[in-house]
Amino acid sequence: MAKKVVATLKKGDARNLVKVIKMVKSEKSGHYTFKEDVINKDFTDNFFKKK
Repeated sequence: MAKKVVATLKKGDARNLVKVIKMVKSEKSGHYTFKEDVINKDFTDNFFKKK
């Protein structure tokens, strides 16, 4: 079943998508949280630069 999903994601624009995870520290509590998103490869720098 997984092979079918992977083959489907390799078609068309899905090849340019990546999953990014960013660790962000909360100013109030000091704890770390994680922000996840699936974005186009071209916008990864923008994702990591913004707070």
